Amino acid sequence: MKLRRRLTHREWVETLRHGVWTRILLVVVVAVAISRVVAVGPEGLVPERLVVGWLIYGLSMALLWLNHPRVWADNSRLLLIFGTLLAHLEVVRWVVGNSADAAAMGGAGWSALDRKMFWELTLPYALGPLLISLLLGQRLAIVLTIFASLLGAMLNGGMDSRFLTISMLSGFVGVLTTRQVRKRADLIRAGLAVGVATWVLSLLMGLLGPVLWDNLALTHWNMVAWQSAAAIGSGVGAALLVSAILPVVEGLFRITTSITWLELADLNHPLLKRMTIEAPGSYHHSLIVAHLAEAAAEGIGANAGMARVCSYFHDIGKLVKPEYFVENARHGRNAHEDLAPTMSALIIIAHVKEGVDLALQHGLNREIIDVIQQHHGNSVVVYFYNRALKFQEEARKTRTDRYEEDFPEVCEESFRYPGPRPQSRECAIISLADTVESASRCLEKVTPHKIDQLVDELMLRRLIDGQLKECELTMRELQEVAESFKRTLRNMLHSRIAYPKPQEKKEHQIGSSIRQGTPLDVS
Repeated sequence: MKLRRRLTHREWVETLRHGVWTRILLVVVVAVAISRVVAVGPEGLVPERLVVGWLIYGLSMALLWLNHPRVWADNSRLLLIFGTLLAHLEVVRWVVGNSADAAAMGGAGWSALDRKMFWELTLPYALGPLLISLLLGQRLAIVLTIFASLLGAMLNGGMDSRFLTISMLSGFVGVLTTRQVRKRADLIRAGLAVGVATWVLSLLMGLLGPVLWDNLALTHWNMVAWQSAAAIGSGVGAALLVSAILPVVEGLFRITTSITWLELADLNHPLLKRMTIEAPGSYHHSLIVAHLAEAAAEGIGANAGMARVCSYFHDIGKLVKPEYFVENARHGRNAHEDLAPTMSALIIIAHVKEGVDLALQHGLNREIIDVIQQHHGNSVVVYFYNRALKFQEEARKTRTDRYEEDFPEVCEESFRYPGPRPQSRECAIISLADTVESASRCLEKVTPHKIDQLVDELMLRRLIDGQLKECELTMRELQEVAESFKRTLRNMLHSRIAYPKPQEKKEHQIGSSIRQGTPLDVS
């Protein structure tokens, strides 16, 4: 008997991740840590800074609770956000402390103030915002930028307005420039943009130089050059540090960034290579689904990279018995001819569990495994369910001497996938793309009207069946997804011109000319 690998949900892990008492403990520990970072200085505990720090921290929690309920309910995400906030503040405090030490030390050519300003220009203002933007998205990164700037401005002896302005604006630049980060080089460019923004803001606020605009010859340009390098290098350095620690943080918190999705989009994965040979029809189907899902995800602002990669792997379970799926049938042979509908349905439904098993064997991401498990939801295998009803009806007609109990009712639940329903927008899009692509193969004559009608009908059927209840797709986004499917299918399934066959005489002339090597008469 074959033993499949299954996803296991340990109770203690779920308790830690979603438990209320765990969340309360986390909030208290972070409050104590922030108090130590913000309110305790060389002069000891400062009550005013303690109170202000607690107010800012309380405001951040209220904002997450009201505007980001899913994040608030996930303790691992809260730990990531507040852990990043604390790490960011610790780095800021370390740099500020070094700037004070540098001012106290002697040095040829530079005054104590020059050395202090130089060190402060190395502050990695966008370190936390860059990391959270890549891991959790821009909205949460903006929240972190605001509160990291407010708390960080208190680390230099009071509410430092120049620090607050530069930190907040540089953080915003970092968040905005990570919108389309798909490669690590894009992250370095984002860091460079942050560095340039820091340099411009520092220049405008008098932290560079000072530059004597009335008499530029008296400006200490050597010092300005070092300060400029520090300001720009702070942004690039923050990006390099984020790039270095990103894989570790992804692994710890089970988050996949756009950079990693692009790396996973390599079609040379062993499972995909097997599909090209053992289940070529399913492989081609997966590529088309990926194209449909990626375009639709981009249209509504979902994770297009995730939709693409998960589509590649969503049907890998068909590798176990590829011949039982119509797209892999060869020489017109139907493997289900000699099987009862219930047995056929069991084989079809099993490809979900087989896919999860293969994904676990090959160490695929949790998001990919979720899509494999959820892309059919708990929908009905309609073809074999209807076939079972038909067989039952025919048996009743031909065997009139039998009792009613000899013909047991066809149970719809026996023909349903085990679920769960799609839990994310990306999974819902892949589920819809899978259905639409499979059904579009059955269109006899492809016209724009038939494509539109097919997409609308299938998506309405899924909606009525409740398969989209548990994902975050709105009706407006669902309409945009439908329009994207229609556009993509129209381009893919367009009809070609039927070229007229040449006359037999002309064919004979062309053939003779080719054999004899004479010029062709194409008139």
